[in-house]
Amino acid sequence: MLIVALTGGIGAGKSLVAQYFSDLGARVIDADQLARVAIERGSTGFDEVVLRFGEKILRDGDIDRKALAEIIFSDSQAKVDLEAIVHPRIRELFAEVVLDLQPEEILIYEIPLLAETGSAKNFDLIITVEAELEIRKERLRKRGMFISEIERRIANQAGREEREALADYVIINDGDEDQLLRAVENLWEEIPSRAK
Repeated sequence: MLIVALTGGIGAGKSLVAQYFSDLGARVIDADQLARVAIERGSTGFDEVVLRFGEKILRDGDIDRKALAEIIFSDSQAKVDLEAIVHPRIRELFAEVVLDLQPEEILIYEIPLLAETGSAKNFDLIITVEAELEIRKERLRKRGMFISEIERRIANQAGREEREALADYVIINDGDEDQLLRAVENLWEEIPSRAK
């Protein structure tokens, strides 16, 4: 069993790398998906988030993640408050996934805020996906994000140097998808040897 953190800055290509690992046979879990589960309607997390931020963050009875993001990326205390509610629940959900792993499985955990949450010690290996800043910004603009929103999000993340200092492997994603897939395939062949 090998538990691998997959991190990287927004727009670097983590999700595509995670998809490639999944296609190759890894069990892939996304921290953002666990965060959604942690505050879905009917959970205590949902109740606490609504109590803290008010009903203005609700749309059709569910938490509007875009409205919540606008608040936390413009108010550092709001971000701290949200993380205090969500992060312990994410850790519990992740622990349940780990308990369910088979001995031969490789788990790839897509975790954007690895450096920021001080979670590096919880993983056997760390991979970061990196790309030039302008390439990342262009990818995010193509996803429909405004430049002001992009810059706020990047400013709220650890820098490339910090992520690379934690990483066992760095995947550079400045090229095309074929190059990225080859890099992931090469790494997939190498990772099991680290488990022994």
